[in-house]
Amino acid sequence: MIRALHPVDDLEAVAVFLQEAADYWLLAEGAVPDGQAAADFFTDCPPGCDPAASHRLGLFAEGRLSGLAELSFGFPQAGDAYLGLMILAPRLRGAGQGPVLLAEVERLAHEAGAPALFLGVIEANPRGRAFWERQGFRPTGVTRQDARNVTHRMVKPL
Repeated sequence: MIRALHPVDDLEAVAVFLQEAADYWLLAEGAVPDGQAAADFFTDCPPGCDPAASHRLGLFAEGRLSGLAELSFGFPQAGDAYLGLMILAPRLRGAGQGPVLLAEVERLAHEAGAPALFLGVIEANPRGRAFWERQGFRPTGVTRQDARNVTHRMVKPL
């Protein structure tokens, strides 16, 4: 089941999930998510996007929150959709749930009239990049480097 997440009602479930999927944060940030990370999930979005217009989705499996997705609108350009985060619990990776969650994200982006869905994938995550390529995402040629990661922007027409 996939449903919208509520910043109060689902805060604890998101916090528990983030600890379960801490391997991604270790890869991306070099540290496990702290106590603020769950609250930040409900407010973070790309530059110029309105957090109130973003979708925060949860994939539920085995009776608990097992995946997260954050979809924003207006980045990199007005009208575009941007998938700021999509992650599954390690126990579900490779079990076919990623395409299911992505299909819901794509449906919402298409419903909002976005012509394309963008995302960023860190170079340190080759399995993630391979997943996105299998789902039809292609490099845009835009790359950003910060103190920790090289991030490649990818796009999929909707």
